[in-house]
Amino acid sequence: MNLKYFLSIAFLISLLSLFGFGLMALLVSNHSIYHFDSTVINFIQGLESPFMTSFMKLITFLGSSVFIILLSIGILYFLYKVLDHRSELILFIAALIGSNILCILLKLFFHRMRPDLHRLIEISGFSFPSGHATNAMTVYGILTFILWRNIRTKSGRSLLILISFIMILLIGISRIYLGVHFPSDVIAGYFTGGFWISIAIWYYQRYKEKQYERKQCA
Repeated sequence: MNLKYFLSIAFLISLLSLFGFGLMALLVSNHSIYHFDSTVINFIQGLESPFMTSFMKLITFLGSSVFIILLSIGILYFLYKVLDHRSELILFIAALIGSNILCILLKLFFHRMRPDLHRLIEISGFSFPSGHATNAMTVYGILTFILWRNIRTKSGRSLLILISFIMILLIGISRIYLGVHFPSDVIAGYFTGGFWISIAIWYYQRYKEKQYERKQCA
């Protein structure tokens, strides 16, 4: 795919993510999203059962800091030792660290308390945006981008995107089900992660474009 096309797509996604987050932040600040949050929470928590609770706890673990660190170590080893893709390794590190710093700063700025309705697990810290949703979008999103570049078949790429989409969606839903986040927190987390990885990909593609131009001129 053309590098300039990638740049345009990444830039567009970053703008849409920024607009989406700004809209969610405005609605949360104005307390205009309470009805939406309550409706979604009631629907998702209405599915509660012992099996569903165990399943959601497993899913939420896949977006936890512990699992993300372990997964990241495996990905970094794979990129460095197996594929020898050092530029993609730097992209992955920058995306992961940057999105976490951004999420922490946003949490400290908005100071939104977690829902106090029906919690199935206990957790501290501020609620907006969701760190799990941000991590899920960042890690599984950037991993999809990296693997997509190394998969040649259309069916393989489609399967990769589908699996990543399901994982990102389920991790967000698990936080609502377990009672530790409002739906608006999760959506804002998706926008936060989406914004940061699109910016990271934009810079990465710019680097690749300049690298390609240097080779053409050599």
